[in-house]
Amino acid sequence: MHIVRFRDESGYVRTGSMVDSLIQSSGIEYKSDEVDILPPTQPTKIICLYGNYIEHLKESGYDIPEEIPKRPQLFLKSPNAVIGHEDIIKLPQPGIDSEDVGELGDIKTGEGRIDHEAELGVVIGGQAKNVDRNEAMEFVKGFTCMNDISNRDDQSAERNWVRGKSFDCAAPLGPVVATPDEVPEEPSVQLRVNGEKRQDSSKDEFVFSVEEVIEEVSKFMTLEPGDVIAMGTTSGVGPLTDGDKVEVEIEGVGTLVNYAKR
Repeated sequence: MHIVRFRDESGYVRTGSMVDSLIQSSGIEYKSDEVDILPPTQPTKIICLYGNYIEHLKESGYDIPEEIPKRPQLFLKSPNAVIGHEDIIKLPQPGIDSEDVGELGDIKTGEGRIDHEAELGVVIGGQAKNVDRNEAMEFVKGFTCMNDISNRDDQSAERNWVRGKSFDCAAPLGPVVATPDEVPEEPSVQLRVNGEKRQDSSKDEFVFSVEEVIEEVSKFMTLEPGDVIAMGTTSGVGPLTDGDKVEVEIEGVGTLVNYAKR
């Protein structure tokens, strides 16, 4: 099933199931292009993985295999960052002086650079604490597309990446939550900017699996229904500029579309 949240013509927020371009909700059929598609979940937090794809580690200047993380490397995005399908990614203005900018591996900073990062989003279905990896999928509602929008200048200049990762519009999600039976064991994750493919991967590149990450995170943090774990990105991250159309497509989920504006 593909679960979608939307606002109907009266302004009422509804949840339904979507097949192709048609939405079924409470016995009523809606056309998806005639309603406002909302973020498919309302997380209390988004837990993101850094360096969970081998190819992105290489791209960021890590020595492989010596510098592969021994445990998941985590950071947070807050709910204010969430936007939905077809929404505008408001690109922040450069916020720091060039001499204060640090380095992020081979990623060039210091130019007001805002990057895209296509990610598989794991949506939590039930409150989870101290979950064993062998039972982890019981707590997964499904999967969604996520774009980890990143302000590289601010990210490089601070330790906890609050300015660099958790600004408004920094977490596009959607368009649906696909239940696990809809998504292949190793789904492809692609990103296109203005129709040009920039990222292409499957989760066989993962350093840590979905199950391992849920086990690790739930040891120290209670996961709530609707929370999202973003599983990291592969190589090909790159900048967005004013007017760009960016698409994240995940096999079995669908395509999340957003537009970048200054």
